[in-house]
Amino acid sequence: MLFRPPMSLALAGYLLFAGRAKRFAERKLAGRLELGKEDATRLDERRGIASRPRPDGRLLWFHAASVGESLALLELIRRVIEDDSELSVLVTTSTVTSAAVMESRLPDGAFHQYIPLDATVFVRRFLDHWHPALAVWTESELWPALMTETHARNIPMLLINARMSKASYDKWCWLRGMARSLLQRFDFAHVQDDITAGYLRRLGLPEERMQVTGTLKEGAAALPYDEGERAQLASDLSGRPVWLAASTHEGEEEKVLEAHRLALRGNPRLLLILVPRHPQRGDALAEWLEGDGWVIARRSRDARFGPDCQVYLADTMGEMGLWYRLSPISFVGGSLTRTGGHNPFEPAALGSAILHGPYVTNFADIYQRLTEAGAVRLVLGADTLARAVNDLMNPGTAAAMASAAWDVSSAGANVTDMAAGLLLDWLDQVERGGAAPRAG
Repeated sequence: MLFRPPMSLALAGYLLFAGRAKRFAERKLAGRLELGKEDATRLDERRGIASRPRPDGRLLWFHAASVGESLALLELIRRVIEDDSELSVLVTTSTVTSAAVMESRLPDGAFHQYIPLDATVFVRRFLDHWHPALAVWTESELWPALMTETHARNIPMLLINARMSKASYDKWCWLRGMARSLLQRFDFAHVQDDITAGYLRRLGLPEERMQVTGTLKEGAAALPYDEGERAQLASDLSGRPVWLAASTHEGEEEKVLEAHRLALRGNPRLLLILVPRHPQRGDALAEWLEGDGWVIARRSRDARFGPDCQVYLADTMGEMGLWYRLSPISFVGGSLTRTGGHNPFEPAALGSAILHGPYVTNFADIYQRLTEAGAVRLVLGADTLARAVNDLMNPGTAAAMASAAWDVSSAGANVTDMAAGLLLDWLDQVERGGAAPRAG
């Protein structure tokens, strides 16, 4: 018999609004479309109208908020499809960028759709079409109408790679009754760290339904790349020293370029590969760089870096694996602004020494472990970044840091194994119609 957690007044109010929110949701979609935050050709998916037929057989559904969360799923998806070739996998996200990444990276047997807005009519359309055997949420994006409707259909719900920041916890504390009602709908959760486990427990997720496993990003496969392209670019370098500024944000590039200017004093042939987090900023960045006197080449224009090039603007999607392999030194962006940082395991898995700024709250536990292993170096601005880059021009120093980072990143590869085992056990139990397992 389906367990129905008590309905809080806040959740009841939300669901009442969601049940009447079609017009509001349409206005929201129109506004997002005008701002370029929606794909006009797939807008119906946000209304719960599928753009493709449901495949026959069992369907496993993953929901991830955006790029980072969805990328963390790729290796896990490959594992479960390899184990069960008849299984189909649906991945939903909510951003245009994540959709583009998933379309190019998902393995055979998996496909992407946009998540519907959290209006009841849209949610029901979505579930009526897909009726998944198992629903898997990642990290901590909780949509009340979607969760409630999924649970009401007796679809088992798992939470994997769960992570909750202090800010998110504080917000949910104001809606503790709603949080409890939603979290108790999860049948089991894999949690990244003890801090998140404590937050979730205090918000109402029973302790016996949780297991602290570490982050799923630890088990992700190394980012892909084209070896022929890497070899050609390495040849173009002709032995020039190079460093990488990866996933940078507005307000951060100024500090990176000032650091590059300072580093060039000691290494006049030094090349910077600059990879903005959002490639659509490429035109604006190129105009700014050229106006500031830099000699640049742009990846999006298929330009190569010649001997005079000082900054290579890598304003394309899906090539981080190439840049991390090409550079022995990587500054991981989003950390000199209050963005919260990006995943350091990506360069760690590819033999690059890692530099980062002070704002790494999104991956605080990972950076702490890397720091303790001597695998990363903190920089506070242009001066310290320039000094760190010049210091790491010593191949031995960079190699020692890269080796330590690889040791840390590879130590948690069993996280993906545990997650795959959890999902396959639940799928087997659902197929047999029995009680699904309560442990990871």
